[in-house]
Amino acid sequence: MLDSILNSAPLFLLVAARCAGLIFTLPLFSMRTVPRASKIALIGYLAFFLMGAADYSAYSKLITSDGVFDLYYILLLLGEAMIGVIMGFYVQIIFAAFSTAAQFFAFQMGFSAASAYDALSQVENPLMGQFFNLCAMLVFMQTQWFQKLFITGLNNSFEALNVFGLITEREKMVHFLLKGLTDLFADAFIIALPIMGTLILITICTGLLSKAAPQMNLLSEGFPIMILLAFGLIILLFPTIVGFFEKSFNSGISDLLILFDSIGKGGKS
Repeated sequence: MLDSILNSAPLFLLVAARCAGLIFTLPLFSMRTVPRASKIALIGYLAFFLMGAADYSAYSKLITSDGVFDLYYILLLLGEAMIGVIMGFYVQIIFAAFSTAAQFFAFQMGFSAASAYDALSQVENPLMGQFFNLCAMLVFMQTQWFQKLFITGLNNSFEALNVFGLITEREKMVHFLLKGLTDLFADAFIIALPIMGTLILITICTGLLSKAAPQMNLLSEGFPIMILLAFGLIILLFPTIVGFFEKSFNSGISDLLILFDSIGKGGKS
């Protein structure tokens, strides 16, 4: 293993750069609690097993035969790392949709002030956002999308995409990422809409009743009612939400593979 890595060190480092960009930006793996030694070991194993799938014939003129590092090779390493970062960032966008959906109705529930550090997203997140984020991560792992992302997504990216294709087709990549950000808010709104609509109706009803009977003081009792009702709706809608999680992962990874294939064809033509 070490002999084959040393004999093809320039190719191994290029593959490892893309794997490192993905690992250090991918949810769960990018957490600070994951030891760096484990990340580096995973990057090394992925790079070793994926070297055969990498089509780097376009780099042959820029890699010296004696393996000496030069400026062009360093730029290639940065470009390969950027491709991995883009892949991990897009997966982060998919997960951010679920966290954003919970933030939409957390304010109406009265949980917006109850926020803590979320280890998965590595930002301050309301409790409901953390709950949805953890559920999405469990679904992502249970449906084996981690394996599909590494085996299918990363493997196909080496076959279809290189740095030159990324540069020549950069407009497609920018448009794809902007579309992903747009879909983030659309998906988050779709997930949160039933709960938000119900809570808005409850707020209107309690406001009208408090005006009709001020002695009942329904506004002070509104938050416990909305919290219990929101949790009840989440329990009832949870199978549908899980199905939407799987659909989002499926469409997101499929769109990413289609983009890589189109960029690869555009870069080779």
